[in-house]
Amino acid sequence: MAERIASLTSAQLKVMLGVLAGRLNKQIAYDLGISEATVKAHMTAVMRKLNVQNRTQAVLAARALALEPEAAL
Repeated sequence: MAERIASLTSAQLKVMLGVLAGRLNKQIAYDLGISEATVKAHMTAVMRKLNVQNRTQAVLAARALALEPEAAL
């Protein structure tokens, strides 16, 4: 799983950290200055790379590796 998280692009990692912080797609989009559709596209890519089915599983996988949301935005 660590290798999978390491394979995330910087934009995907920023979106994932926003999700870890409990933010909505709309909030993440505002914080990053991108569209909500772009956030959704990044999350879809993140879920594929992490081989998970939903945001909750992605968060659990990231937390298992002690990925911290403080570095998010």
